[in-house]
Amino acid sequence: MSTTQNVRFGLWYDFRNPAQWRQPYDRLYREILDQIVWAEDHGFDDVWLSEHHFIDDGYLPSMLPAAAAIAARTKRIRIPLGVLLMPFHNPVRLAEDIAVVDVISGGRFELGVGVGYKVEEFQGFNVPFNERGGRTNEALEIIGRLLQGETLSFKGKFFEVNKVRLTPEPIQRPRPPIWVGGFTPPALRRVYDAYVEELRKAGKSADNVRFGGGHRWLICANDPDKTFNEAADHIIYQSNLYTEWAAKAGQNRNPVYIRDREHLRETGGLKVADPAECIRMIREYLGKVPVTHYYSWTLPPGLPPRWAQEHLELFAAKVIPAFR
Repeated sequence: MSTTQNVRFGLWYDFRNPAQWRQPYDRLYREILDQIVWAEDHGFDDVWLSEHHFIDDGYLPSMLPAAAAIAARTKRIRIPLGVLLMPFHNPVRLAEDIAVVDVISGGRFELGVGVGYKVEEFQGFNVPFNERGGRTNEALEIIGRLLQGETLSFKGKFFEVNKVRLTPEPIQRPRPPIWVGGFTPPALRRVYDAYVEELRKAGKSADNVRFGGGHRWLICANDPDKTFNEAADHIIYQSNLYTEWAAKAGQNRNPVYIRDREHLRETGGLKVADPAECIRMIREYLGKVPVTHYYSWTLPPGLPPRWAQEHLELFAAKVIPAFR
Protein backbone atom coordinates (compact mmCIF):
# COMPACT_ATOMS: atom_id res chain seq x y z
CA MET A 1 0.00 0.00 0.00
CA SER A 2 1.38 3.40 -0.93
CA THR A 3 1.76 5.77 2.02
CA THR A 4 0.11 8.45 -0.09
CA GLN A 5 -3.01 6.38 -0.67
CA ASN A 6 -6.17 7.56 1.06
CA VAL A 7 -6.78 5.98 4.45
CA ARG A 8 -9.85 6.21 6.63
CA PHE A 9 -9.41 7.70 10.10
CA GLY A 10 -11.35 6.51 13.12
CA LEU A 11 -12.04 7.32 16.74
CA TRP A 12 -12.05 4.52 19.34
CA TYR A 13 -13.95 4.61 22.65
CA ASP A 14 -14.52 2.33 25.62
CA PHE A 15 -16.53 4.78 27.82
CA ARG A 16 -14.45 3.94 30.92
CA ASN A 17 -14.98 5.95 34.10
CA PRO A 18 -12.42 4.99 36.79
CA ALA A 19 -13.30 5.69 40.43
CA GLN A 20 -10.27 7.92 41.08
CA TRP A 21 -11.36 10.27 38.28
CA ARG A 22 -15.10 9.57 38.39
CA GLN A 23 -17.42 11.71 36.22
CA PRO A 24 -21.21 11.53 36.14
CA TYR A 25 -21.93 8.68 33.71
CA ASP A 26 -24.67 10.52 31.88
CA ARG A 27 -22.41 13.50 31.25
CA LEU A 28 -19.56 11.30 30.05
CA TYR A 29 -21.77 9.46 27.57
CA ARG A 30 -23.41 12.68 26.37
CA GLU A 31 -20.08 14.42 25.82
CA ILE A 32 -18.65 11.44 23.92
CA LEU A 33 -21.71 11.41 21.66
CA ASP A 34 -21.33 15.17 21.12
CA GLN A 35 -17.68 14.61 20.21
CA ILE A 36 -18.57 11.94 17.67
CA VAL A 37 -21.11 14.27 16.05
CA TRP A 38 -18.37 16.90 15.78
CA ALA A 39 -15.87 14.37 14.42
CA GLU A 40 -17.98 13.25 11.48
CA ASP A 41 -18.08 16.86 10.26
CA HIS A 42 -14.31 17.25 10.57
CA GLY A 43 -12.80 14.43 8.54
CA PHE A 44 -13.20 11.35 10.73
CA ASP A 45 -14.72 8.36 8.92
CA ASP A 46 -15.33 5.72 11.58
CA VAL A 47 -16.04 5.38 15.29
CA TRP A 48 -14.95 2.07 16.84
CA LEU A 49 -16.37 0.69 20.09
CA SER A 50 -14.80 -1.75 22.55
CA GLU A 51 -16.48 -4.21 24.94
CA HIS A 52 -15.68 -5.72 28.34
CA HIS A 53 -17.80 -6.85 31.28
CA PHE A 54 -17.84 -6.57 35.08
CA ILE A 55 -15.12 -3.89 35.20
CA ASP A 56 -15.22 -1.46 38.14
CA ASP A 57 -14.68 1.51 35.82
CA GLY A 58 -17.80 0.79 33.76
CA TYR A 59 -15.95 -0.34 30.63
CA LEU A 60 -18.66 -0.39 27.95
CA PRO A 61 -20.52 -3.72 28.32
CA SER A 62 -23.38 -3.06 25.86
CA MET A 63 -22.08 -2.10 22.45
CA LEU A 64 -25.27 -2.28 20.40
CA PRO A 65 -27.19 0.33 22.47
CA ALA A 66 -24.17 2.65 22.23
CA ALA A 67 -23.95 2.01 18.48
CA ALA A 68 -27.65 2.79 18.12
CA ALA A 69 -27.21 6.07 20.02
CA ILE A 70 -24.35 7.04 17.71
CA ALA A 71 -26.37 6.02 14.67
CA ALA A 72 -29.33 8.16 15.73
CA ARG A 73 -27.16 11.27 16.17
CA THR A 74 -25.00 11.00 13.05
CA LYS A 75 -25.47 10.80 9.29
CA ARG A 76 -22.24 9.67 7.65
CA ILE A 77 -19.70 8.19 10.06
CA ARG A 78 -19.52 4.39 10.05
CA ILE A 79 -19.83 2.41 13.29
CA PRO A 80 -17.62 -0.69 13.56
CA LEU A 81 -17.26 -2.75 16.72
CA GLY A 82 -13.69 -3.31 17.79
CA VAL A 83 -14.52 -5.90 19.06
CA LEU A 84 -17.65 -7.64 20.31
CA LEU A 85 -16.90 -10.66 22.53
CA MET A 86 -18.91 -13.32 20.78
CA PRO A 87 -18.92 -16.13 23.40
CA PHE A 88 -21.08 -14.02 25.72
CA HIS A 89 -23.89 -13.33 23.24
CA ASN A 90 -26.88 -15.25 21.93
CA PRO A 91 -26.35 -15.18 18.14
CA VAL A 92 -30.03 -14.84 17.21
CA ARG A 93 -30.61 -11.90 19.55
CA LEU A 94 -27.35 -10.39 18.41
CA ALA A 95 -28.34 -10.72 14.75
CA GLU A 96 -31.63 -8.97 15.52
CA ASP A 97 -29.84 -6.13 17.30
CA ILE A 98 -27.35 -5.78 14.44
CA ALA A 99 -30.18 -5.55 11.92
CA VAL A 100 -32.00 -2.89 13.96
CA VAL A 101 -28.82 -0.79 14.42
CA ASP A 102 -28.10 -1.09 10.70
CA VAL A 103 -31.61 0.18 9.97
CA ILE A 104 -31.27 3.09 12.43
CA SER A 105 -27.92 4.04 10.89
CA GLY A 106 -29.10 3.74 7.30
CA GLY A 107 -26.56 1.00 6.63
CA ARG A 108 -23.46 2.22 8.53
CA PHE A 109 -22.93 -0.58 11.05
CA GLU A 110 -19.97 -2.99 10.92
CA LEU A 111 -19.51 -6.07 13.12
CA GLY A 112 -16.10 -6.78 14.61
CA VAL A 113 -15.80 -9.93 16.73
CA GLY A 114 -13.36 -11.60 19.08
CA VAL A 115 -13.28 -14.69 21.28
CA GLY A 116 -12.44 -12.88 24.53
CA TYR A 117 -9.74 -13.69 27.07
CA LYS A 118 -10.59 -12.07 30.43
CA VAL A 119 -11.00 -14.88 32.94
CA GLU A 120 -13.59 -13.13 35.11
CA GLU A 121 -15.89 -12.63 32.11
CA PHE A 122 -16.01 -16.34 31.36
CA GLN A 123 -16.65 -17.04 35.05
CA GLY A 124 -19.39 -14.40 35.23
CA PHE A 125 -21.23 -15.70 32.18
CA ASN A 126 -20.53 -19.33 33.18
CA VAL A 127 -18.97 -20.01 29.77
CA PRO A 128 -16.04 -22.47 29.77
CA PHE A 129 -12.89 -20.76 28.54
CA ASN A 130 -12.07 -23.66 26.22
CA GLU A 131 -15.40 -23.25 24.40
CA ARG A 132 -14.73 -19.71 23.24
CA GLY A 133 -13.50 -20.65 19.77
CA GLY A 134 -16.26 -23.14 19.06
CA ARG A 135 -18.98 -20.83 20.31
CA THR A 136 -17.64 -17.98 18.20
CA ASN A 137 -17.48 -20.10 15.04
CA GLU A 138 -21.06 -21.34 15.43
CA ALA A 139 -22.39 -17.90 16.34
CA LEU A 140 -20.70 -16.30 13.32
CA GLU A 141 -22.26 -18.85 10.99
CA ILE A 142 -25.73 -18.28 12.47
CA ILE A 143 -25.40 -14.49 12.40
CA GLY A 144 -24.01 -14.40 8.88
CA ARG A 145 -26.76 -16.58 7.47
CA LEU A 146 -29.53 -14.70 9.27
CA LEU A 147 -28.21 -11.30 8.19
CA GLN A 148 -28.25 -12.48 4.58
CA GLY A 149 -31.97 -13.20 4.81
CA GLU A 150 -31.99 -16.95 5.24
CA THR A 151 -34.78 -18.72 7.12
CA LEU A 152 -32.47 -20.73 9.30
CA SER A 153 -32.58 -24.05 11.08
CA PHE A 154 -29.27 -24.92 12.69
CA LYS A 155 -28.08 -27.46 15.24
CA GLY A 156 -24.54 -27.27 16.50
CA LYS A 157 -22.66 -28.18 19.65
CA PHE A 158 -23.55 -24.92 21.40
CA PHE A 159 -26.56 -23.42 19.63
CA GLU A 160 -29.80 -24.66 18.11
CA VAL A 161 -32.05 -22.50 15.92
CA ASN A 162 -35.39 -23.53 14.48
CA LYS A 163 -36.90 -21.79 11.43
CA VAL A 164 -35.73 -18.31 12.34
CA ARG A 165 -35.80 -15.32 9.98
CA LEU A 166 -34.76 -11.77 10.77
CA THR A 167 -37.27 -8.95 10.60
CA PRO A 168 -36.46 -6.21 9.94
CA GLU A 169 -33.60 -7.12 7.64
CA PRO A 170 -30.41 -5.02 7.67
CA ILE A 171 -30.00 -2.25 5.11
CA GLN A 172 -26.61 -3.42 3.83
CA ARG A 173 -26.45 -6.23 1.31
CA PRO A 174 -25.58 -9.01 1.38
CA ARG A 175 -25.01 -8.17 5.07
CA PRO A 176 -23.11 -5.66 7.25
CA PRO A 177 -19.33 -6.13 7.01
CA ILE A 178 -17.53 -8.38 9.52
CA TRP A 179 -14.09 -7.38 10.81
CA VAL A 180 -11.00 -8.97 12.34
CA GLY A 181 -8.46 -6.43 13.62
CA GLY A 182 -5.03 -6.14 15.20
CA PHE A 183 -2.31 -3.71 16.27
CA THR A 184 1.34 -4.76 16.01
CA PRO A 185 2.77 -4.28 12.52
CA PRO A 186 4.46 -7.74 12.31
CA ALA A 187 1.29 -9.53 13.39
CA LEU A 188 -0.86 -7.45 11.05
CA ARG A 189 1.49 -8.10 8.16
CA ARG A 190 1.42 -11.87 8.80
CA VAL A 191 -2.37 -11.94 8.97
CA TYR A 192 -2.72 -9.76 5.88
CA ASP A 193 -0.28 -11.80 3.80
CA ALA A 194 -1.96 -15.07 4.83
CA TYR A 195 -5.40 -13.70 4.04
CA VAL A 196 -4.38 -12.41 0.62
CA GLU A 197 -2.74 -15.75 -0.19
CA GLU A 198 -5.92 -17.63 0.72
CA LEU A 199 -8.00 -15.30 -1.45
CA ARG A 200 -5.70 -15.92 -4.39
CA LYS A 201 -5.79 -19.69 -3.87
CA ALA A 202 -9.59 -19.47 -3.97
CA GLY A 203 -9.44 -17.46 -7.18
CA LYS A 204 -10.81 -14.33 -5.50
CA SER A 205 -9.61 -10.77 -5.97
CA ALA A 206 -7.37 -9.31 -3.28
CA ASP A 207 -7.57 -5.79 -4.69
CA ASN A 208 -10.19 -4.49 -2.28
CA VAL A 209 -9.07 -6.04 1.00
CA ARG A 210 -9.92 -3.82 3.97
CA PHE A 211 -7.52 -3.82 6.89
CA GLY A 212 -7.82 -1.96 10.19
CA GLY A 213 -5.15 -1.06 12.74
CA GLY A 214 -3.09 1.75 14.18
CA HIS A 215 -1.01 2.99 17.08
CA ARG A 216 -2.55 2.09 20.41
CA TRP A 217 -2.10 5.69 21.57
CA LEU A 218 -1.11 8.53 19.27
CA ILE A 219 -2.15 11.96 20.51
CA CYS A 220 -1.53 15.07 18.44
CA ALA A 221 -0.42 18.10 20.45
CA ASN A 222 1.32 21.44 20.03
CA ASP A 223 3.02 20.89 23.40
CA PRO A 224 3.76 17.14 23.51
CA ASP A 225 5.48 17.14 26.91
CA LYS A 226 2.58 18.91 28.61
CA THR A 227 0.03 16.62 26.98
CA PHE A 228 2.08 13.50 27.81
CA ASN A 229 2.14 14.44 31.49
CA GLU A 230 -1.60 15.14 31.53
CA ALA A 231 -2.45 11.77 29.98
CA ALA A 232 0.28 9.52 31.37
CA ASP A 233 -1.31 8.34 34.63
CA HIS A 234 -4.50 7.47 32.78
CA ILE A 235 -2.62 5.44 30.17
CA ILE A 236 -0.61 3.66 32.88
CA TYR A 237 -3.91 2.74 34.54
CA GLN A 238 -5.26 1.32 31.27
CA SER A 239 -2.07 -0.45 30.24
CA ASN A 240 -1.51 -2.20 33.56
CA LEU A 241 -5.08 -3.49 33.70
CA TYR A 242 -4.76 -4.97 30.20
CA THR A 243 -1.46 -6.55 31.24
CA GLU A 244 -3.06 -8.03 34.36
CA TRP A 245 -6.00 -9.48 32.39
CA ALA A 246 -3.73 -11.04 29.77
CA ALA A 247 -1.44 -12.53 32.43
CA LYS A 248 -4.38 -14.14 34.24
CA ALA A 249 -5.50 -15.66 30.95
CA GLY A 250 -2.04 -17.12 30.34
CA GLN A 251 -1.51 -14.92 27.29
CA ASN A 252 1.41 -12.98 28.74
CA ARG A 253 4.02 -15.14 30.44
CA ASN A 254 6.36 -12.23 31.16
CA PRO A 255 4.05 -9.32 31.99
CA VAL A 256 5.58 -5.87 32.02
CA TYR A 257 3.75 -3.42 34.26
CA ILE A 258 4.37 0.28 33.73
CA ARG A 259 6.04 1.66 36.86
CA ASP A 260 5.82 5.39 36.26
CA ARG A 261 5.72 8.09 33.60
CA GLU A 262 9.36 7.67 32.60
CA HIS A 263 8.86 3.94 32.17
CA LEU A 264 5.79 4.66 30.05
CA ARG A 265 7.89 6.92 27.85
CA GLU A 266 10.58 4.24 27.53
CA THR A 267 8.12 1.54 26.52
CA GLY A 268 6.39 3.73 23.95
CA GLY A 269 2.96 2.94 25.34
CA LEU A 270 1.89 6.56 24.85
CA LYS A 271 3.00 8.49 21.80
CA VAL A 272 2.38 12.25 21.83
CA ALA A 273 3.68 14.27 18.90
CA ASP A 274 3.21 17.47 16.97
CA PRO A 275 1.29 17.29 13.67
CA ALA A 276 4.36 16.86 11.46
CA GLU A 277 5.65 13.98 13.59
CA CYS A 278 2.19 12.38 13.67
CA ILE A 279 2.12 12.45 9.87
CA ARG A 280 5.59 10.89 9.72
CA MET A 281 4.67 8.14 12.20
CA ILE A 282 1.45 7.25 10.43
CA ARG A 283 3.21 7.18 7.04
CA GLU A 284 5.84 4.88 8.52
CA TYR A 285 3.15 2.63 9.94
CA LEU A 286 1.28 2.49 6.63
CA GLY A 287 4.55 1.59 4.94
CA LYS A 288 4.80 -1.51 7.12
CA VAL A 289 1.16 -2.55 7.22
CA PRO A 290 -1.38 -2.15 4.36
CA VAL A 291 -3.96 -0.48 6.61
CA THR A 292 -7.05 1.02 4.97
CA HIS A 293 -8.69 2.02 8.28
CA TYR A 294 -6.41 3.75 10.80
CA TYR A 295 -7.52 4.30 14.39
CA SER A 296 -6.14 4.96 17.85
CA TRP A 297 -7.66 5.23 21.30
CA THR A 298 -9.36 8.62 21.59
CA LEU A 299 -9.97 9.30 25.28
CA PRO A 300 -7.63 8.25 28.13
CA PRO A 301 -9.73 6.59 30.88
CA GLY A 302 -10.76 9.17 33.44
CA LEU A 303 -10.18 12.29 31.35
CA PRO A 304 -13.25 14.16 30.13
CA PRO A 305 -13.99 14.29 26.38
CA ARG A 306 -13.35 18.03 26.40
CA TRP A 307 -9.69 17.27 27.24
CA ALA A 308 -9.35 15.28 24.03
CA GLN A 309 -11.15 17.87 21.92
CA GLU A 310 -8.21 20.20 21.26
CA HIS A 311 -6.07 17.24 20.22
CA LEU A 312 -8.75 15.92 17.87
CA GLU A 313 -9.15 19.39 16.37
CA LEU A 314 -5.41 19.59 15.72
CA PHE A 315 -5.37 16.10 14.21
CA ALA A 316 -8.35 16.94 11.99
CA ALA A 317 -6.88 20.24 10.82
CA LYS A 318 -3.24 19.23 10.30
CA VAL A 319 -2.88 15.44 10.04
CA ILE A 320 -5.91 14.05 8.20
CA PRO A 321 -5.53 16.45 5.22
CA ALA A 322 -2.04 15.03 4.57
CA PHE A 323 -3.66 11.72 3.62
CA ARG A 324 -6.51 13.06 1.49
